[in-house]
Amino acid sequence: MVIIQDRRVFLRMKRYLLILVLSVSLMYGRKIVVKMATLAPEGTDWHGMLIEMGQEWKKATDGNVQLRIYPGGVLGDERDMVRKMRIGQIHSAGITTEGLTEIVPDFSAFYVPLAFKDNADIQAVLDDMYPSLEKKLEEKGFKLLYLADLGWAYWFSTTKVTSPADLKDKRIFTWAGDFKWAEVYKKAGYNPVPLASTDILSGLQTGLIDAMSTMPLYALAQQAFGITNHMLDLKWGTLLAGIIIDIKTWNRIPEKYHEDIISIANSVREKHQQNNKNAERQAIDAMKQYGLVIHQPTPDEVILWQEEVNKMEPYLRGNIIPADVFDRVIELTRDK
Repeated sequence: MVIIQDRRVFLRMKRYLLILVLSVSLMYGRKIVVKMATLAPEGTDWHGMLIEMGQEWKKATDGNVQLRIYPGGVLGDERDMVRKMRIGQIHSAGITTEGLTEIVPDFSAFYVPLAFKDNADIQAVLDDMYPSLEKKLEEKGFKLLYLADLGWAYWFSTTKVTSPADLKDKRIFTWAGDFKWAEVYKKAGYNPVPLASTDILSGLQTGLIDAMSTMPLYALAQQAFGITNHMLDLKWGTLLAGIIIDIKTWNRIPEKYHEDIISIANSVREKHQQNNKNAERQAIDAMKQYGLVIHQPTPDEVILWQEEVNKMEPYLRGNIIPADVFDRVIELTRDK
C-alpha cells in the first residue's frame, strides 16, 4: 500500500515537472513581437530607419524578436503612445522630447528657446544629462535604447514673421495635452492653439492655426510648408528623438539578445545622423523650389527675440522646465 502511494506521488511530481519544463520551453521559444508606434510618416527617413532596425533585430535574434511598426500617428499623438505603452496596448515607441517629457519632465531641458546655438551645445547637454535621463526612465518602467538630436526647429508661418510682435499676431500650434506650454505662451502675449500633431495639416487648412515651430524635414514630409510658406531663419530650438521600450517587454526578451538590440539601434542612429547632416538643407532647398520664402532676422530683431525669451524665463524655469535642469542647460550652453 505504501509502495502504491509512493508511486502515485512520484507520477504526480513527474507530471508537474513535465508541465514546468514545457511552460519554460514555450516561454523562451515563443517569438516576441514588439509593437512600436511613431509619428514619422511612411516613406520618411526616420520611418525607413525604424524598418531597417527591425530587420536587423530579426536577423540578430534568429527571428525571435520582430518589430511591428505603426507609423504616421495612426495610434494617436505621442502622449497617447505613452499611455498605450503603460496599459500594454503597445510595447515601444519612437518619440520626440514631447512624448519623453510625459514620462520624465527633465527631457524638457531641450526646450529652452534659443539656448542651443550649434550641435556642440546639443551634444554637451546630451552627454551631461544622458545617464540621469536613462536612469529616471527605467525608474518609470521604460528602457531607453537610444537618444539623438533630429535637427533644428524654426518658425513656419503663413505670412512673414521676423520679430516677436509679428508672431503675436498669429495663432500658433502647441501640443494638445501640454497645457503648461499653452499657458506660458498666453502669459507672454501669444495666441496658442493646442492640437494633436496629427491635426496640424487640417488645422492649417481651416485657418485654426497659421504658425508653428517645427523641423524643415517635418514641414516637408507633412506638406505643411504649402500653407506655412514663410520660414524664419532663426534656430528657435532643437528636436530630439529616442526609442523606448517598456521594461516588461524588455525583460521578456532573452538577455543574450539585449546587447545586440541596443548595438543595432545605435548603429542605425549613427547612420541616420550622418544622413541627417545634409537633410535639413536639402529639405529647405526642395521647399524653396515650391514657394517657401526664407526670412533672415536683422541683428536688432535677433536681440528682440532674445529679450522675449528672457521675459518668458519666469514662466519656463520651475514650471515647464525644472529649475535645476534649466540652470544646467544655461550653464552648459553659455558663450565661453
